[in-house]
Amino acid sequence: MNKQLRKAVIAGNWKMNNNRAQTRELLEALIPSVKDAACDVVVCVPFTDLETAVAMTKGTNIKVGAQNCHFEAKGAFTGEIAPGMLTEMGVEYVVLGHSERRQYFGETDVTVNKRVKAAIGAGLTAILCVGELLEQREQGITAELVAMQTKIALNGVEKADLDKIIIAYEPVWAIGTGKTATADQANEVCALIRGVIAELYGQDAADAMTIQYGGSMNAGNAAELVSKPDVDGGLIGGASLKAPDFTVIVNAASQD
Repeated sequence: MNKQLRKAVIAGNWKMNNNRAQTRELLEALIPSVKDAACDVVVCVPFTDLETAVAMTKGTNIKVGAQNCHFEAKGAFTGEIAPGMLTEMGVEYVVLGHSERRQYFGETDVTVNKRVKAAIGAGLTAILCVGELLEQREQGITAELVAMQTKIALNGVEKADLDKIIIAYEPVWAIGTGKTATADQANEVCALIRGVIAELYGQDAADAMTIQYGGSMNAGNAAELVSKPDVDGGLIGGASLKAPDFTVIVNAASQD
């Protein structure tokens, strides 16, 4: 991390876990344990837990995010949630383009781009996920693929709006598998993404962009990962469901 240039952010992606009672229990443990964090702390919870999470974190340093949103403000889109519906509740962040959305629900680079623009237009901060499959890494096309995903996702996004975007590099082969990119591999791709931002928007924009690592970051490896200069925190899956583990990760990202 380079905190002189940009914010470190630890965001928990709870995925499809925790009912409202479990949400209250986890947040009751988290609120006091991360209150002195020297990084931004976000919990991205299921839609049904958003109201509970927003109410419980009011007045704390924990911000609340959703795990997806639609790209239209309203309409005949059964089962979807508009960005404005989230901001009305007090939600501040939204995860977009996660590999599970791409793999299971037909998300494409183009629809990710539409969601990103809709989210930031509604005042949300988008956590934009990019990353390669194992076979793509083995084919040596990680750089090309991640650059393409980043460029398409940001198509039409103005430089002035970049402060409402966080990029999360999530190698698909390391999500929920227990496998983790080495700290050097994570830093290499985060630096590559930063280079794409510099190409599109200039070096000052690249220096200011928060780029997280996601992909089995946990209490055991977080300190090494966030010690790398281009890894500005993490998008945390399984470890975000355990208050002690998530706290260790937040503490690692709070170091100078």
